[in-house]
Amino acid sequence: MSKALVLTGGGARAAYQVGVLKGVAAILPRAVYNPFPIICGTSAGAINALSIAGRAGPFRLRARKLEHIWHNLHASDVYRTDVLGVAANAFRLLASLAYSGFSAGRPLSLLDNSPLRQLLESYVQFDYLDTAIDNGELEAIAISAMSYASGQSVTFFQGAESIKPWKRARRRGEKIGLTIDHLIASTAIPILFPAVKLGGHYFGDGAVRQLKPISPALHMGARKLFIVGVSDNAAQSDLSSETEQAPSVARIMGHMFNSAFIDAVESDLETLRTINRLASALPQSLKDINGITDLNAVEVLSISPSQSIDRIAEEHIHELPRSLKLFLKLTGATTQGGGSSAASYLLFEPGFCQQLIELGYQDALAQESSILDFFSPDK
Repeated sequence: MSKALVLTGGGARAAYQVGVLKGVAAILPRAVYNPFPIICGTSAGAINALSIAGRAGPFRLRARKLEHIWHNLHASDVYRTDVLGVAANAFRLLASLAYSGFSAGRPLSLLDNSPLRQLLESYVQFDYLDTAIDNGELEAIAISAMSYASGQSVTFFQGAESIKPWKRARRRGEKIGLTIDHLIASTAIPILFPAVKLGGHYFGDGAVRQLKPISPALHMGARKLFIVGVSDNAAQSDLSSETEQAPSVARIMGHMFNSAFIDAVESDLETLRTINRLASALPQSLKDINGITDLNAVEVLSISPSQSIDRIAEEHIHELPRSLKLFLKLTGATTQGGGSSAASYLLFEPGFCQQLIELGYQDALAQESSILDFFSPDK
């Protein structure tokens, strides 16, 4: 059964995924080249997905190189943080609200993510994808983006001849040679980063409108899913007894980001587990009588943060550049304002990323037996 790695979105929270991959690399034998024939990524998860698929060498070396990038990452490596750059973008955005013809034909955003493009162009080896597919190391690599024209979730994938495009309600799979533009489009968080034009249409962050984050891996033939999310819902304490204040703009933004980047994969996992129970309970004889050939259980190993990422973000908001701290302060992204969740998506700074990498690494080691069982030879 083909194994798939599924990496969800989450901005700077995706540093946690790097720690989990580092832990997997430490648990598996050193000689393992690529344990995931199918790799799917969305938004910041797409960066990690292509960073693993688009590099040669043993898996442990790939994970180490990916860790090196995140370990030394600064917000200025992802988006312009100078006051002039942020102010200019904010002015264009506000002006477009007052006058619809302002900057017509030019994608608007609060931040300029051109530094991220430069960073990824120098790191991801897109030419290696065909080589990996041809030599059987990789069956498929997929990243998802959202079409502003149709509102559909579009999965752009590069893979073996046997994997065909698909079309479902509000989502489709399109076979294509992946480029830096597809990757930047998948990470273009609406309002924060500009939309990217692909084939005559504009696309934005893949987590938006992605109702079934797990489905691309299943469409490409995966029957064992290794999912690394960035949801800290399980680690959140019950706040029902606390006195509630009116939500700040940042807190509202945080919940909107969580809805796009986190909630969909958790809901999809619940559905998949329900189907798995149904598939396991249905006798094979009944399947044969009704001609059911594709209802089989899908093995899933999901790893998510054991600690609250929002709480960790509270400790590191001070690391942000002055321009971003001012903006976040105005929107209430402070400990008192309850907006650390929104801030966590933009906290591309060493202290925050390094702590998430370590958390992911420890969470992976804590599930060593489950990971070894997941990669054991199929019975």
